[in-house]
Amino acid sequence: MKIFLFLALAICAANARLVRRSANAEFKMCVPEIMMDDCKEMIQQKTKATAKIVCIPARDRIECIEKIKEHVADFGMVDPEDMYVAAKLPDSDFQVFEEIRTIEEPEAEFRYEGVAVVHKDLEINSVQGLKGLRSCHTGVGRNVGYKIPLTKLKNMGIIGNLAEPTLSPRENELEAFSKLFSKACIVGKWSPDADIDSKMKKRFSNLCELCEHPDKCDYPDNFSGYDGALRCLAHNNGQIAWTKVIYVRKFFGLPVGITPGQPSAENPDNFAYFCPDGSKVPITGTPCRWAARPWQGYMANAAVVKNIDELRRKIENLNDEGSKSHAEWLEKVLEISDKNVPKETKLIEAQNYLDKANYTDVIEREYGPPYKTIRFCVSSNDGLEKCKGLSKAAFSRNIRPRYECVLETNCMEAIHKKRADIVTIPADQLSVALSKYELKPIIEENYGADVYAVAVVKKDSAIKSFAELKGKKSCHTGDKMAGFYAVVNILKRLDLLTKPEDCSAGNALAEFFGQGCLAKSQGELVLNAKAKESLCGLCEDKEACSMGDNTCSRALQCLDSEGDVAFVKSSVFSHISPEQKANYELLCPNGKRAPLTDASTCNLLLKPLPPSMVVTTKEKTTQEIEEIESCVLSTSQLFLKRPDYFRLFGEFNGKMNLLFSRTVKSLKSIHDFDENTIKKTLSVVQDYCH
Repeated sequence: MKIFLFLALAICAANARLVRRSANAEFKMCVPEIMMDDCKEMIQQKTKATAKIVCIPARDRIECIEKIKEHVADFGMVDPEDMYVAAKLPDSDFQVFEEIRTIEEPEAEFRYEGVAVVHKDLEINSVQGLKGLRSCHTGVGRNVGYKIPLTKLKNMGIIGNLAEPTLSPRENELEAFSKLFSKACIVGKWSPDADIDSKMKKRFSNLCELCEHPDKCDYPDNFSGYDGALRCLAHNNGQIAWTKVIYVRKFFGLPVGITPGQPSAENPDNFAYFCPDGSKVPITGTPCRWAARPWQGYMANAAVVKNIDELRRKIENLNDEGSKSHAEWLEKVLEISDKNVPKETKLIEAQNYLDKANYTDVIEREYGPPYKTIRFCVSSNDGLEKCKGLSKAAFSRNIRPRYECVLETNCMEAIHKKRADIVTIPADQLSVALSKYELKPIIEENYGADVYAVAVVKKDSAIKSFAELKGKKSCHTGDKMAGFYAVVNILKRLDLLTKPEDCSAGNALAEFFGQGCLAKSQGELVLNAKAKESLCGLCEDKEACSMGDNTCSRALQCLDSEGDVAFVKSSVFSHISPEQKANYELLCPNGKRAPLTDASTCNLLLKPLPPSMVVTTKEKTTQEIEEIESCVLSTSQLFLKRPDYFRLFGEFNGKMNLLFSRTVKSLKSIHDFDENTIKKTLSVVQDYCH
């Protein structure tokens, strides 16, 4: 009896320890910062599982992967592309422990399988027989209809060289398809630049001939997409279609997972799967796949594995609770909707998870040698770190060529001497870029609205005109076009500046203003000792004449503390609070004051500021420039749409304007660059005495 009682007490004690351990289990989930509010709402949910989740913020998924590797965080939600980035990190211990599967196909091994479908009576018994066929595809750049056949056919030697140096990666791909197939339908934006897109569609016009609208060759098109490729095969003279299994089954009215078959006018007996070994398989049989895309899921480091079952239960419980209330956090944080569910999978390393689907080579698709790169020049370690993150994120998500990162003190000189390819520079540096380094602007930033150089004063200031700024304290943004060139322009236009003996515009400003901070981090100014003492007196770092990061916000802080006027870009107003805005007004060149909303009519240049621009050497060919444009524009479109993948724009390590300006809304190609307008604005300073 005593033994039985002892065993019972021991079991109770063990259960108590288990309950305490479960109750105290805590898992740190890394989420991109833009989802932090949703994550905090999620962790407030009460669930049967007593484990706790703590939200760990990161810039984006790339930083999340780093934090999970370093055990700052325990796990995070990932796509196969994120798994690829993780698997390439040295000394990593990533494990995929849970998948996000569709409700329709909860037992499917992969998210989808890429297949080829042909007419059953098509005379073909090997992959060599694909030559000259009429081919139907989902769309350019897509997985099953483009990347998978391209990758696998290249590996089989059916497609030849994809590294012709005179062609861009996309042109190499399209040319390969154009030579292999007699006709095809591959719709979409072949380049994000409309002119380049049109040029390529004329060159490879046979790849549009099977489309519903060959002249447009873009979405929407009845013969594009997963089911559209099958319609192209069955009803538009196609001979082979590249799509995924689930749509084949739906097209022919066959059961899909737990969904019964539906009536269909299409006869599966007239078609077959075409296999990589050249054989055919009935549509009603087990499909032979070319490659598959793995499920999305959750990835953890090895330290979490010992308690992984508790974490799994917590995720499943959160799904139950979120589904009941249709909570937004469920889809935003856990990527679960009413169409999918979390499902436990055996622990598997990230690389092995990709390999079992034959998906690694689909992601890599890097043809060479020669291996093409775009060398992005940066001038700081923070810029280098951001560029390396961009390179990883962009390559994993089908951006080609790959970005290579180059750290140089003078990026314009590095490009001129062919040590780098591109850099983004502010407009005030364009004159030097054009004349001294023979560079060419190819892409410009767009901020969603025109940006102006403006003068800001406190609302309770007595200053009514620029003449009254004589002897006052001035605060200048580190953006030289707004904080320096535009200021010199307006004061000279109003005949308020005297000409110093050395013809230095900086010294002329020093004689006009009493004291200030003329931040010069964007380029050295010629200042004599007296001028430097005057125009660096309000700076945080007087010796360096710097306000730290030199943002417009810092100039406004300078205005709040000691200054009488701040010269900034109007875009700063979208980054300050309504309370701050209420304290300021614009000082206009016509001697009046105006609200901050009137920057378009109350500004220093009487026109918008020119944007920052991506420049390259003038020696590059038209094809090389178009290749860079397509790559950079594709990059911006992807990461503007999904900043959680990688935050290309905005703050990085507390620094602004790395690689691109933080306020960018889009990028666009420059086809007609007005060199004279820029030079005219800059010449007022550079030829001050004339």
